[in-house]
Amino acid sequence: MRHAHADSLCVLPLAVERDGFELRRRGQLVCRALGLEGHELVRVVTVLSEVGRDLLGAPGLRVDLCVESPLREPELFRARFTWSGPRVPGRDALDAAERLLDHCRYDASAGEHALTVGQRLPASQGHSGQGAERARAALRDSGDLSMGEELRIQNRQLLQALEESRAQQEELQRLNAELEETNQGVVALYSELSAELEETNTGVVALYAELEDKTRQLRLASEAKTRFWANVSHELRAPVNSVIALARLLLAPDADPLTEEQRQQMSLIAGSGSTLLALVEELLDVAKAESGRLEPHLVRTDLRTLLHQLRGTLRGMARDGVRLDIPDVEDVPELVTDEVMLTRVLRNLLSNGLKFTTAGEVRLTVGTEDRAGRPWFVFTTTDTGIGIAADQQDRVFEEFYQVLGTHQRGQPGTGLGLPYARRLTGLLGGVLTLTSEPGAGTRVRVEIPACPDLASPDAPSVADGVRTDSLVVVDDDPTFVELLRPVLGRVARKVTEVSVSSRAVDVIRAERPDAVLIDLAMPAPDGYVLLQVLARDPETAHIPVVVLTSTDPGDVDRSRLTHARAVLGKTHLTPERIALALALDPAGPDRTPPARAGEQHTPGEATP
Repeated sequence: MRHAHADSLCVLPLAVERDGFELRRRGQLVCRALGLEGHELVRVVTVLSEVGRDLLGAPGLRVDLCVESPLREPELFRARFTWSGPRVPGRDALDAAERLLDHCRYDASAGEHALTVGQRLPASQGHSGQGAERARAALRDSGDLSMGEELRIQNRQLLQALEESRAQQEELQRLNAELEETNQGVVALYSELSAELEETNTGVVALYAELEDKTRQLRLASEAKTRFWANVSHELRAPVNSVIALARLLLAPDADPLTEEQRQQMSLIAGSGSTLLALVEELLDVAKAESGRLEPHLVRTDLRTLLHQLRGTLRGMARDGVRLDIPDVEDVPELVTDEVMLTRVLRNLLSNGLKFTTAGEVRLTVGTEDRAGRPWFVFTTTDTGIGIAADQQDRVFEEFYQVLGTHQRGQPGTGLGLPYARRLTGLLGGVLTLTSEPGAGTRVRVEIPACPDLASPDAPSVADGVRTDSLVVVDDDPTFVELLRPVLGRVARKVTEVSVSSRAVDVIRAERPDAVLIDLAMPAPDGYVLLQVLARDPETAHIPVVVLTSTDPGDVDRSRLTHARAVLGKTHLTPERIALALALDPAGPDRTPPARAGEQHTPGEATP
């Protein structure tokens, strides 16, 4: 077994207070030579001074400064204090070393003591040993000798002068007196500096402790805020989805007839529910993004259809005298992106423009650029609205911030639109920039790659004709099944619905489907139990299963879902997401394509 190699730089005895000052000076020289600067240098020198001052007076106290090269780890600047006797380091010195440096270890055995402290060196110090050579050169070139050595040199010179000429005795005595006076002044200066350094060290240690406590409090507050957003958004999403679904059922052509007033009221309910759901989804996505759980689901996207849907959704938001211009694109490169995320980005930007434009137009333009041989899409929204002052243009990207002013009154919103759009753009691998001038309107530019590196060109697309013969869906929520029915119709030629989970296994054995979709939250047996039964049955164990859940896919018990191909949230289910989760392939339903780089066909959120 290979051990760490230690390259000694210097060994310094610590007997009097001036030795502590010399330790601090040499520590600064070594740290700078090893690339430790700024707050790292302050921390190292502070700990050396604090430990040296605490142990001063211990028998045989000395310190060895060296560079240690552990196997497969960054180099370490190490100071090893050794002494004998009963003296032990104080709690304050140990606390300072443990809190401020990367390494601290105290050993004691048979009256021999060793306290080792160390700090990892930056990775840019070159080959092993180069830093140690620079440190030794810095110590050699410093030219600063200890006071004892300086006095010994002076005394030898005086003795040589006495031997050469007794006539110079009086002059030498005068020089000795001057030297003694100088020594007293230097000792007094050392004492003053030591007191100042001790006071500074105490203040620095206290400051670092306070900063670390504040940092911990801020981190806990941010985590609590994110959990609150996620929990509230999740609890709101299910009832809002139910309101929207029921309103659509009542407005359906085959539903019981409504009066014109009732139809208008139901339309208002559905529209308000959709608006509320969009706000809830934004809050939930912001919380997911902050916790690192929001991932894009990349699929081949029909940009022409996406823009057509945007045009129909936003047309009603335009005021009288304001024209909404969304182009109809043709002959553009293939776009592989998260269709839902891109739609939300453009919808947020265009709705912002419509909200604050009272006359003129709100326009979206779509262009392409070639960057390093790869196509990029550039979406630009411009409006002739009120604009944003220069001192507010950075703040509009702060969450929940809304520009103050009379134009903001009566305008609904959470202050999440622009921060949310920028965050989603970043997840798509692009950038969002804004320019504006008060009274002259606002221009927002969204740039995203046409095919991000993490996208697979072989990702299945229902638009390419990837379908399977039969599916079985097990869910006791008739509203959700009705909404899901047209989506599944684009994935499978035959769909069998099972609303009672106790009958699911018999139906699956009889139908022998190519894949099964199972809801987790059902009356007994629930989705977990049903999945285990299918996995143990030789007749059904080979059938791919995708789990559906109204909870966040990251919150399910994945240890009980080892047989599931993927876990999908019930919101924003698209044929492409379901097809990719089932790993459908045009060559046939029995062929399972190889996993993409970094992907395994194990339970998890599918990434279309």
